[in-house]
Amino acid sequence: MHAPVSTAPPNTAAPADPVAAALAPTAAAASPGLVPLAPPTAWQHARHVLAENPVTLAAALLFALFVLTALVGPALVPYDPLATNAGAALQPPSAAHWFGTDALGRDIYSRTVVATRLDLGIAVAAVALSFVVGLPLGLAAGFFGGWWDAAVTRLSDTIMAFPLFVLAMGIVAALGNTVGNIVLATAIINLPFYVRVARAETNVRRSAGFVEAARLSGNSEWRILGMHLLPNILPPAMVQVSLNMGWAILNAAGLSFIGLGVRPPTPEWGILVAEGAQFIVSGEWWVSFFPGMVLMLAVFSFNLLGDALRDLLDPRRRT
Repeated sequence: MHAPVSTAPPNTAAPADPVAAALAPTAAAASPGLVPLAPPTAWQHARHVLAENPVTLAAALLFALFVLTALVGPALVPYDPLATNAGAALQPPSAAHWFGTDALGRDIYSRTVVATRLDLGIAVAAVALSFVVGLPLGLAAGFFGGWWDAAVTRLSDTIMAFPLFVLAMGIVAALGNTVGNIVLATAIINLPFYVRVARAETNVRRSAGFVEAARLSGNSEWRILGMHLLPNILPPAMVQVSLNMGWAILNAAGLSFIGLGVRPPTPEWGILVAEGAQFIVSGEWWVSFFPGMVLMLAVFSFNLLGDALRDLLDPRRRT
């Protein structure tokens, strides 16, 4: 006799395990064949931000050129910026003098290049001082509120009540027209911008979910300010830094133009424009044109770099 033949299929699948089914995507993601995408590095993110906007890239290259000129330019100029030559006075641009010469025969190109270090130095020092002082004041005012907020806000409003350039003129006239006092006056008139930006951004985020989570995790108030709120307000603050750099250069040049800034014969863009203003009518246009053009390009590059700095520092844009 033959054994009874089973009608059941020989390889019947086992019933589905819900736990195994739930873990299947995790196991597949952890398999060697699937590699998760790594977040972009800072250099890759910077390349992406600069490549997607040609105008920003041009502004960044122009800014790099100004920084390089400030660092090594004074050592490479063809003439002494303070040396006079009465026989070569008011010569137009030529192969010997690319930007021409002024009324005392000094090479305008050499003076313009050497002035880059002074003007950028004043702008960087003034903006750094106002940033370091104004940002913590605004952070504390927006986070703690109360009398601290009222005091910081009144200080900011008092400074903003004056025409800022007139206030800078008064400070420099009272303290003396030295480079240190120009930096101090420029920092004071820029202080309210950082106070207001930091206060507004902190006031919006102080009750956000990540702040409450940090507080429930046992973080102190100062740690929340420094480790959680500060990184989130840096992008708009850095945009303000870029704008203030251009304003600081214009402020220093304006003070020198009216005689309250750097003292002649020190090369400075405002002084060079002021020295050439009297020769525009008589036809010697190059005396003020080239220093004024360099001043305009410097402010132009700083204003355009604001958006790039925001995109570079904002963690929400890091894709």
